[in-house]
Amino acid sequence: MGKRSVGELPVFDFLVVIALGAVVGADIADPKIEHIHTAVAIILIGLLQRVVSVWAIKSRTFGKWITFEPTVVVSDGTLLVKNMRKVRYSTDNILQMLREKDIFHLNDVELAILEANGKLSVYKKPLKATVTLADMGLPEPPKGIAYPLILEGAVSEKVLSYLHKDEAWLEDQLQAKGIQKEDIFYASIDDNLELHISQTSSGPIPPIEH
Repeated sequence: MGKRSVGELPVFDFLVVIALGAVVGADIADPKIEHIHTAVAIILIGLLQRVVSVWAIKSRTFGKWITFEPTVVVSDGTLLVKNMRKVRYSTDNILQMLREKDIFHLNDVELAILEANGKLSVYKKPLKATVTLADMGLPEPPKGIAYPLILEGAVSEKVLSYLHKDEAWLEDQLQAKGIQKEDIFYASIDDNLELHISQTSSGPIPPIEH
């Protein structure tokens, strides 16, 4: 399996670890099981893992079949709904992973890719990743965090109330953008009342492969 932590293991290797644990656990739990049988099972599982690993290296198609492909979940600041559903990740999952990388605004993300090991790789937009106002010694106006305002067409009354706004104001904002509320998968708003919207139907998805 190489020099990898459990969190970095491909799906097949992780299943191998579970299988080894089950075999050893059964041997410990049941004294009637002969140790030779356990040893043979461990050796066979180890050989299977080695053979599969070699095949995965030699055959790219086979390697993709036994692991998850990298999946683009955010493109140009927009959540890609179909891809998220394909890998069974919720909006909350993606937003949490972005926050763990100190990203609190979807609009700062050029590309976010869910890797085969479950980790999120993020490429920020150039304007967000190069020289900052702090680098230039200039004061940066606070924009706060992005509040989840709309999720799958449902509006958060708590967020509107916190910002001292109502649904009529929101409807006006959406109408100005030519967007129907029902077409919105996720929308956030910051303290400056800037809306950022991810619609249910998205544009072309960047091709990302192993």
